[in-house]
Formats: sequence, structure tokens, C-alpha cells
Amino acid sequence: MSKQLIKGNIALCEGAITAGLDAYFGYPITPQNEIPAYMSNKMVKLGKVFVQAESELSAANMVMGAYGTGKRAMTSSSSPGISLKQEAISYLAGMEVPALIVNVQRGGPGLGNISGSQGDYFQATKGGGHGDYHMIVLAPNSAQEMYEIAYDSFDLAEKYRTPVMILSDGITGQMMEPVEFNRKERKEFPKKDWALDGCLNREPRSLQSLLMKEGALEQHNLDLQQKYETIKKNEVKYEIYEVEDADIIIVAYGISSRISKNAVKQARQQGIKVGMIRPITLWPFPTEVIQKYAKSSIKFLTVELCLGQMVEDVKLAVNGVTSVDFLGRAGGGVITVKAVLDKITELNK
Repeated sequence: MSKQLIKGNIALCEGAITAGLDAYFGYPITPQNEIPAYMSNKMVKLGKVFVQAESELSAANMVMGAYGTGKRAMTSSSSPGISLKQEAISYLAGMEVPALIVNVQRGGPGLGNISGSQGDYFQATKGGGHGDYHMIVLAPNSAQEMYEIAYDSFDLAEKYRTPVMILSDGITGQMMEPVEFNRKERKEFPKKDWALDGCLNREPRSLQSLLMKEGALEQHNLDLQQKYETIKKNEVKYEIYEVEDADIIIVAYGISSRISKNAVKQARQQGIKVGMIRPITLWPFPTEVIQKYAKSSIKFLTVELCLGQMVEDVKLAVNGVTSVDFLGRAGGGVITVKAVLDKITELNK
């Protein structure tokens, strides 16, 4: 294993390439531009496919076509670009075609600005496209996790034949940290009995989301929901920090969890019993673990770089047992450790 000081965006590229990425399709937008720039060089050197598409829509549909043949493919963008990919994401879910989509979030709505934000939670976890679908959504909080989650996402996508989104942010994508390359190069993959890889000596296959026969689409939706229930049962990931004796529990993901953990440490030094639950999968959401710690004697605080999105899922998990406060900033504003500590002190009174 080797270790290198690199940006989170580059770590993500290395994780995807090590996992056996065959094709990358993208379009430039800040703050994810390091990803297509790096892929344009590295993928070509490896003899693999890199295409800068004419638009975000094209890039997402190219991923659909490439992964439909059984090849590992991904696309990346930042918030406005991900909005343009939503139709293709709904099609991927409907056709049960795996894919990796990366969103390095920036401030919004609209074109907003290029600062890191967490305003796309609803879009990612509630289904930004049309129809009753979900995709697995993972939220790294470090360059190391950018590498590891990118690597692991392909296996998840193929295991469940579903699109997977990595919901990062401009801060995590841009900051440099030591990354240990601790994953093995993947060369052999399970045979995909659904892939459109030529039908010589076998029956033809099809991948489609248009189901016009009476009742067919409803049954397809019911089948998808069964799959989603299996994902919720098996794939929930989270981190627990100092919660066993906590009077206040912070729920935060991504870069907000890094900021919040520092605040928890400082509060502990002041004698305030604070802990943190960090969702790593935003969908499926770690509802049960939050329910486990939800007691009338414990206060919850959700910290996000937006004006309150994940807080709704925390409130649903707590289910009225206790209060859930919120601390956030929008438009690319960054919450400070002091701001979180001040809120902890206020709740501790």
C-alpha cells in the first residue's frame, strides 16, 4: 500500500480507476473540474475511454449506454450539472442499469456560486427525477473516503443493478489530505447476465423502462420497492462518536461532520456530554440507529451547509420523542467550529 497527498477529487478518480473503471463521461463545472481533467489524462494513458460530452445530458446518457453493455462507467458534475442529469438517472433506475454518478456540490439554487455546499440532499435522496425510485447515496467526509467509496460504489451498483450517487461537496473535493491506496486492483468481475453484450448463441436481451402492457409498470415498481427494502436492510452505513453517555447528539454528514466532530471534542473538554451520529449512506438513511438513541432526555442537533434538508429525516427518525434543533448556512457559507460549539452550549443550558 502506498500513501499520497492529493485532493479529494483526485482520490475519487483513483478509487474508481482501481475498481476497474472502463469509461468516464463528463462535462466541466467547478468545483469538480479536477475529476474530468485528471480522467482525460489518466484514462487515455490506460487505454480506456474518456469523453468530454457536449453537455451534462449527453454524459449521463453515455453512461447509460456504456454500463448497459456491462462496462463500468461513471459521470461527475456539480449541482446545476446534476440537475440536468436527472432524467437519465430516472431512466437508469427504471431500466435497472448500474451507474456511478458523482456530485461535488456547490452553492445554489440556480448557478449559485462555486463554494462548497450541501443543498442537494433532497434532490439526491428523494429522487430528483420522475417516478417512484431511489438510488444509493453515499457521503464521504475525507479524501480517504472519496477513494474508498468510489471503489466500493461499483460493487454496490452492480449488486443491486441500481445507480449509485456519491454526494460530496466542494470543500471535501478540493482539500488535500494523505490518502492510503488500500484497495486491490479489480480485474475479474461477476458475469452480468443482463448486459447487452451481443446475443450470439443466446437469446436476445433488452433493457427498457417503457412498459405499456396493462399492470406491467405497476408490477415493475413493486419489484423495485422490494429491492429498495433489501438495500435498506443490508446497506446502511454510519459512524457513531461519543454517543453512549451523550446529553446532546449531533447528526451531520460530509464536511459538516468534520466540523462538528471538532466541536464535540471541544465541548467534551468543557464537560459537556456531546456525541455525533454521521450518516455515511444518506439513502438508505440510518433511521434505526437514530431511533435507538432518541430519548426524551437527549437533545438532537442537525448541522448542514444548507437551510435544513437532512433535518427532516432526523425528525422523522426521532418521531417526536425529543427535540431536534438545526444549525446551517446556505449559499456556500461554511459553519465554523465555534458556531457549532456555541449552539451546543445554548442547548446545554
